[in-house]
This record gives sequence, structure tokens and C-alpha cells, in this order.
Amino acid sequence: MFKEFKTFIMRGNVMDLAIGVIIGAAFGKIVTSLVEDMIMPPIGLLLGKVDFSNLYINLGEKEYSSLAEAQKAGAATLNYGNFINTLINFFIIALVIFIVVKQLNRMKKKEEVKAPDTKECQYCLSTIPLRAVKCQSCTANLNEEGTLKQSSE
Repeated sequence: MFKEFKTFIMRGNVMDLAIGVIIGAAFGKIVTSLVEDMIMPPIGLLLGKVDFSNLYINLGEKEYSSLAEAQKAGAATLNYGNFINTLINFFIIALVIFIVVKQLNRMKKKEEVKAPDTKECQYCLSTIPLRAVKCQSCTANLNEEGTLKQSSE
């Protein structure tokens, strides 16, 4: 069982997935910092010096001056400011992933568009150069479409 597990783990796809998860986690931290430290402060300033991370709805009767104070007291709160930050994080990550996938697909299409330089003989099924007029394996005479030439005998 250990040998099978080791074989499974050492497969290329599993290792690629593990590396992707690690890079994704690091990328997520970068995006979180970008949103919380670079994007939200100017937006909060434009909206009247609002700090989104401190926006909350107190579900209890006692009033608190800040989210930190309410959380320290163990009050039930709806932290919609943190939710807004998380939504912005998600949309930035989704946009970056969309752009990366779109670019990868564009590169794949360029590789797939490459014109073939060989064709298959319809008689012996061997691979021959695209411009060949005679099959090198079965010596059939081919016209430009790769079909047998009609002899004028």
C-alpha cells in the first residue's frame, strides 16, 4: 500500500498540483495585501475616510466603538467590511487567473495552427511528405490531393 501511495504521489500531475497550490497560496497572500494595503485605503478615503475592515453590524444590544472592541467582548457581529475586502480579493484573483488562462489558450492555438508537412498515403497508410507525388513505400502515383492518378493507357 505504501508503494502504491508513493507511486501516486510521485506522478507528475500530483506534483504539479501541489506546486500550484503552494504558489496559489502565496499569490493569495499577495492579493490580500494588495487589496487591504493598497486598494481599500484610497477607496475608503474617497468615501469619507471609511475603513472597510471596521464596518460591521452589531447583533447585540450593547454598543461598541469598534469591531475589535466588539470581538474582544465576544459580541455577535456581521462583519460586512471584511466580506467586501474578501469579495475584492476574489475578483482580483479571478481576473488574474482569467488573463493567464486566456494567454495560455492563445499560445496553444498558435501551436495548433501549424500546418502539417506530411500526409498519409491512402493505399498503404505510410506517412509521406506533403508535396510527394509518388508514395515511397507502395510506389503509388498520387496527384496533389493524395489520390491515385488515373493512367491514360
